[in-house]
Amino acid sequence: MTTEVEDNTLRLRRAQSVTKAEEITEKENKARKLQYDKPCHKPRDSLFSWSSDFANFTGLVNWGFLMLTIGGLRLFLENILKYGIRVNPFEWIIVLTGYNEGNKYQYPSLILLLFSVVPAVTSLIVEKGIAVDIISENVGISLQISNILFVIILPVVVLHFKGPEFSFVGITSVCMIYLVIFLKLWSYTQTNQWCRCANKSRLAKNKLRRQSLSAPNWNKLINAEHEQSFDDDKNDEILAARLVKYPDNLNLKDLFYFLFAPTLCYELNFPRTTRIRKRFLVKRLLEVIFGWNLVLALFQQWMIPSVTNSVDTFSEMDPLKITERLLKLAVPNHLIWLCFFYLSFHSFLNLMGEIMHFADRKFYGDWWNANNISVFWSTWNMPVHMWAVRHVYIPITEKGYSKVVASTVVFFISAFFHEYLVSVPLQMFRIWAFLGMMVQPPLAVISRFAEVKFGHRWGNIMVWSSLILGQPLAIMMYYHDYAVAHFKSV
Repeated sequence: MTTEVEDNTLRLRRAQSVTKAEEITEKENKARKLQYDKPCHKPRDSLFSWSSDFANFTGLVNWGFLMLTIGGLRLFLENILKYGIRVNPFEWIIVLTGYNEGNKYQYPSLILLLFSVVPAVTSLIVEKGIAVDIISENVGISLQISNILFVIILPVVVLHFKGPEFSFVGITSVCMIYLVIFLKLWSYTQTNQWCRCANKSRLAKNKLRRQSLSAPNWNKLINAEHEQSFDDDKNDEILAARLVKYPDNLNLKDLFYFLFAPTLCYELNFPRTTRIRKRFLVKRLLEVIFGWNLVLALFQQWMIPSVTNSVDTFSEMDPLKITERLLKLAVPNHLIWLCFFYLSFHSFLNLMGEIMHFADRKFYGDWWNANNISVFWSTWNMPVHMWAVRHVYIPITEKGYSKVVASTVVFFISAFFHEYLVSVPLQMFRIWAFLGMMVQPPLAVISRFAEVKFGHRWGNIMVWSSLILGQPLAIMMYYHDYAVAHFKSV
């Protein structure tokens, strides 16, 4: 008898199935609605709860934009009242031409920019020599590596001996153009090497399959039958025949097209558009003109005063004052960065793509939706990302190294060139930009953890936080060191 009671108790404690529990709940709700107390409550989550299915925050987005507009207007009026109207287009011309720096003019920079054609043509000559067996493979590769390194070292050497003759804008432009040529020549050399190795492998296979002269040429018979069976695909054959093959691509026309095309990855046959859209071209041109003027105006009116006033604050090393300066500089810096992004990756690169009939216009992805740092770096600058994956990441992993090693090498190269673009023009070697890039892999791990642990939103917030606060901190550190080195002693 006791055993039966215990068995009944155990049966009563057993959990109901999900479907049965839902049926009971539904019956209870129906029974409650039939009551005379007119029930009005039902199981619901608050709209701001993560478990809520509510997703329409249009009103809050409008409120956010309105508050940003009001805050921006207040900052604009505060800036005008404090510093007056600082925008002066004539000063832009003076700065861009270098006349404000004594005897430092742009002529040496223009000479270096024109000279950049020499290493590009040298690379073509070496490739041509390797293709016709005038230069051996090993010697040719050594010459190409020396030529590519020469491109990146030349501005540093010239600036060391002739630094006073260069303006800051001039040498910055030189470093940027030479870095782009460095990446393009790396891709040009490596891609041609891939084609050369593929040709040698194909020729070696053909030699192994070659028949004697007395034997019937079965390859020709098979090819003839193959061609007859595909008469309907003549259009595809014509298109394939029109494709450029190695080494027919080794000419000046092909090289200069690649140098001006909005890409860093070389191909023998780029996707091309059939015509130039005049209206699209004019829109991008107007955006470039207006965008540059807007960036220069914001920089002159808003950025320079904030950066200048941060020198003494950093010298005093007061944490509260440094934080206040950082937050004050974050707004104009981020606004200028967003304008520069649109101006460079949408307006200018689309302008060049339209002129060059370049069809691949994916210069950026939806980086603003990035849920972690890794996704951001793989979407915000697609030309550099594709170059890094194609010419660094994949070759390293193909040699048997892990993805972590390959990613570290990619970030190391990126960190080096970020520092190159800052320290060389300033003639002041620091490591802030280098460290800023090398800290990205650990940040990527942290942001990925936040994404998995707390949701996509928190990962995206970490991405935006690093963009908004990281850049102005680096700018203040560089300007502080530059001001101390050049102005405090005067």
